[in-house]
Amino acid sequence: MRTLRAGAACASIAVMVAGLGAYVVASSAVPQEKTIRIVSERFNYSPAEVTVRKGVPVILEFTTKDVLMGFNLPDFEAKVDIVPGKVARLRLVPDKTGTFVFLCDVFCGSGHEEMNGRLIVVD
Repeated sequence: MRTLRAGAACASIAVMVAGLGAYVVASSAVPQEKTIRIVSERFNYSPAEVTVRKGVPVILEFTTKDVLMGFNLPDFEAKVDIVPGKVARLRLVPDKTGTFVFLCDVFCGSGHEEMNGRLIVVD
């Protein structure tokens, strides 16, 4: 009886270790999200050029101190309002390569029309 229990316990441990190994391999294959902080102010984004990798998730984190602004990346149908004193987060998984223009889509004063930047997506 004791041998049967020991054998069952060893089998259970082996299954748990194998499962843990599969989890570690699977979780290491998933790209980790990268956070990119972007400060918006009249009438620019800093940085105004952001480079990311295709298929790798990113969190774009926006702040502003002066007025309500927006972020619009039309080629990815991605938008967020940027409220003074708060952090706005936008998760993006780029699915195509190239250079894409982003812009402020909330009127923030004269000069608003020139407020834009570039998202560069590489392989």
